[in-house]
Amino acid sequence: MNTLAVVLERPEHLALSRLVLDEATDADVVVDIEWSGISTGTERLLWSGRMPQFPGMGYPLVPGYESVGRIRSAGATSGAQVGQRVFVPGAKCFGDVKGLFGGAAATVVLPGARTLAFDEALGEQGVLLALAATALHVSASADGRQPDLIIGHGVLGRMIARIAVAAGAAPVVWEKNPARSGGALGYEVVDPGADARRDYRCICDVSGDAGLLDTLISRLAPQGEVVLAGFYDQAISFAFAPAFMREARLRIASQWQPQDLVAVRSMVESGRLSLDGLITHRAEPADADNAYRTAFGDPACLKMVLDWRSCP
Repeated sequence: MNTLAVVLERPEHLALSRLVLDEATDADVVVDIEWSGISTGTERLLWSGRMPQFPGMGYPLVPGYESVGRIRSAGATSGAQVGQRVFVPGAKCFGDVKGLFGGAAATVVLPGARTLAFDEALGEQGVLLALAATALHVSASADGRQPDLIIGHGVLGRMIARIAVAAGAAPVVWEKNPARSGGALGYEVVDPGADARRDYRCICDVSGDAGLLDTLISRLAPQGEVVLAGFYDQAISFAFAPAFMREARLRIASQWQPQDLVAVRSMVESGRLSLDGLITHRAEPADADNAYRTAFGDPACLKMVLDWRSCP
């Protein structure tokens, strides 16, 4: 088998190429991808060449960990069924071309255990399940404590805020760019310059800006916590004395876990978490280069989705 796939041949040089797929085993499924999302965090770093050294890192590579598709064939021990619509968190099935994360392709091969079936009605919004799971992991790893200040009103910031609201919290979101200040659902979005509060108990940063930590620590209540939920390509440092005086805590929210993905699926399918209004741009894979540049450069683009349904 072979497939069309987005290939980052080197930083800032992307092509749509036909690649040979690895043979499927009895534990694998073959999935025809319908939609794949473009991440403005880790995939931006991969595209720009600023991604810190990471397992599987290198070029050429197939990006993408936000994909949705239908199972074309299922191995005897895959635990999956042909015809199911599933979320695909990426794949490593392209031979010598690295799969980090490997979901931006017309067809992928991966273990059935790594896929997640979900309600048909969700459609293309299924690509958002990875970010929703990332958002849930922020509070799930803190025993349910919700942030009361979130830095950044992109998709991840909005998702963290929506989950906090669903849990009964009323967070504030900082956003400097007026193009991203709208769309709040049950929470407040403010320019940081207009916010005088210095008593936040839990501040969650999704900006990826390594230079913000001193500012955030200065806004903490005593024994408050800063959660780093973005992905940072520069060293992070902070002034010790202000952090010492507040007895501040620093936590890094890592990658979502399988139980987070299952939990957000339940939240979405039950109506407790809305994914509406987050996909703003769509493109055909043939226009992938422009799609990636738009996703990374246009502040009005919250989530860009590639539509693979017409690809051979």
